[in-house]
Amino acid sequence: MGYTDCRSDPCSPREFFPVNPFLLNLECSACSKVHSPRQLINLCPCGNPLLVRYDLPAVQASLPQKFQGSRPQTMWRYEELLPPGNSQARISLGEGGTPLLDAGGLASSLGLSRLWIKDESANPTGSFKARGLSAAVTMAKALGAEKLAIPSAGNAGGALAAYAARAGLQAHVFMPRDVPPANRIECEALGARVHLVDGLITDCGRLAAQQARANGWFDVATLKEPYRIEGKKTLGLELAEQLQWRLPDVIIYPTGGGTGLVGMWKAFQEMRQLGWLDSKQPRMVSVQADGCAPVVRAFEQGKPRCEPWSQASTLAAGLRVPRAIGDFLILEILRQSGGTAVAVTDREMLDEARTMGRSEGLFVCPEGGATLAALKKLIQSRFVRPSDEVVLFNTGSGLKYLHLFEA
Repeated sequence: MGYTDCRSDPCSPREFFPVNPFLLNLECSACSKVHSPRQLINLCPCGNPLLVRYDLPAVQASLPQKFQGSRPQTMWRYEELLPPGNSQARISLGEGGTPLLDAGGLASSLGLSRLWIKDESANPTGSFKARGLSAAVTMAKALGAEKLAIPSAGNAGGALAAYAARAGLQAHVFMPRDVPPANRIECEALGARVHLVDGLITDCGRLAAQQARANGWFDVATLKEPYRIEGKKTLGLELAEQLQWRLPDVIIYPTGGGTGLVGMWKAFQEMRQLGWLDSKQPRMVSVQADGCAPVVRAFEQGKPRCEPWSQASTLAAGLRVPRAIGDFLILEILRQSGGTAVAVTDREMLDEARTMGRSEGLFVCPEGGATLAALKKLIQSRFVRPSDEVVLFNTGSGLKYLHLFEA
């Protein structure tokens, strides 16, 4: 569809808003209504997530060639495809530029021709959440927010605390009371105001939204503002560049809120429109815990949205999400790509986290171990073939989960 150009919107609440000259507007992911990017905004009035749209023909004219190695190795090397247009406005700790490791030992043991691990534990706050929160905090501050709120199972709260501190903003983090101790301590050490909640992340989300409305805070929950996706999509941009501007056959990704999966798919679409990629698309695989697998259940039942998972339970805090607001986007991506959804047990993910450590020297989070557990199931079911090139995403450091690895 054609997009309304909002770059000259005269209604900016902040005249110096550092808009990317290639940014067009915000488009609803469900009803397609467009909104100006020159405002603090959460969801579309219809209740669904907003997506950032760019003038891709203009980007293509400005960048006739793909990104070159002379730019800094952070996610901001892709500045034409990220919201802020003024580098001085960025709230950054050097996020992105994480390694894509050739897991040759694991590949051989599994009978695969090529296996990679994208290691997001190398980010400043120890997880992939740094990408999304860097972009979200950058835009929130540029648009006038002073106090931010987030529900978090752990790593997102730590990332918000870090970037809010960097930006000089106040952060309110709503966490389940049984969150891993390292995550709570990290938030407190970085100056965030931590609110412990008796319940799951969905309960935290409801309370965070209520308090944000009551106190004038800006809610930066997963997919409830437009810019965390933009930070997360750099996962896909980096992956393509690290693979010499091609994509693998299969991408296996641990899925709670699903922003990374949605962001990567958005990046792949944008790169194809820019002419940087061929028509090949990877089969996207969503991995969840068997104690909280709403995406797996909805995918297997052929449903367009997920039903909330009752009594959600898993040791992997990042996967304990009973229902994601962007569930329809996740399911659509899995089906469009010819992918699938897989559930694994807590024991399997911890065992395979240890396998990844002993084989490749990576101390991965349980969610990272879940990707290897899923891969083994997919090889057994022949969804993954020996000739396939596969990428596993480790989304965070095992150091945040020391209490789980003591046994």
